[in-house]
Amino acid sequence: MSREKKPTAAEKAARSAIFDNEGKPKPGVQRVLERAVDVQRPAVLSNIRRLRKKHPDASAAELSKKLERSYLAAVTTSGAAVGATAAVPAVGTVAALGLSGVAVVGFLEATALYAQSIAELHGVQTADPERAKTLVMAVLLGEEGSALMQTLSGSSGHATQHWGNVLGSSMPSGMMGGIGRQIRSRFLKKFLAKQGTAMLGRVIPFGIGAAVGGAGNHLMGKAVIRSTREAFGPAPETIPGELLHDLNAPIERFRE
Repeated sequence: MSREKKPTAAEKAARSAIFDNEGKPKPGVQRVLERAVDVQRPAVLSNIRRLRKKHPDASAAELSKKLERSYLAAVTTSGAAVGATAAVPAVGTVAALGLSGVAVVGFLEATALYAQSIAELHGVQTADPERAKTLVMAVLLGEEGSALMQTLSGSSGHATQHWGNVLGSSMPSGMMGGIGRQIRSRFLKKFLAKQGTAMLGRVIPFGIGAAVGGAGNHLMGKAVIRSTREAFGPAPETIPGELLHDLNAPIERFRE
């Protein structure tokens, strides 16, 4: 009869840093994660503007492909870098877990910037912070987020194959609060449970952490890209008129 494996010191440290005694995410952790996905629209516009400067003749569909490639490269590289640093023998377990936590925040920020940039190229403005955060969290939930959004948009009378377009435009503001709370609750539980394992992977010694960190982020990044494609469908060839107008407007216009 096999015995249940006892958690290691690193596993205990990771879990206690994220969850309370009841297994719920600690409030401080929740605030950090929600801030990480709260990317403001001026940053999103700047991201698209920089890409268009490099590729002035690219269509919206071509820009979307370039965003996918740059996003995947960025999260893969950052995951491997943190894994390599955390695996250095001189770095203690607690410090390594702290580095991994930084990597989680970085992954979320990159994902929020990518997903909202894709949304803008589909004509979905991300000026409303609550809609934008709900969009990013649903994308990060993958199939579960997509299924939940399809159900919620269907019950609101706005059923569509690509739920991202409904969330960003035609879904009434009055419904957003309830939908946002459901998505946020699922996101915090599922993402943190998954990241607990990923954090431990990055602190594996002897250089293995670099491979685990890079490979893990690469797989999660690919999942985000699939989920974003499902949310919005194929990108249009023409850049939406409102987006094009805002991209060409003075940057000061979007500063408060």
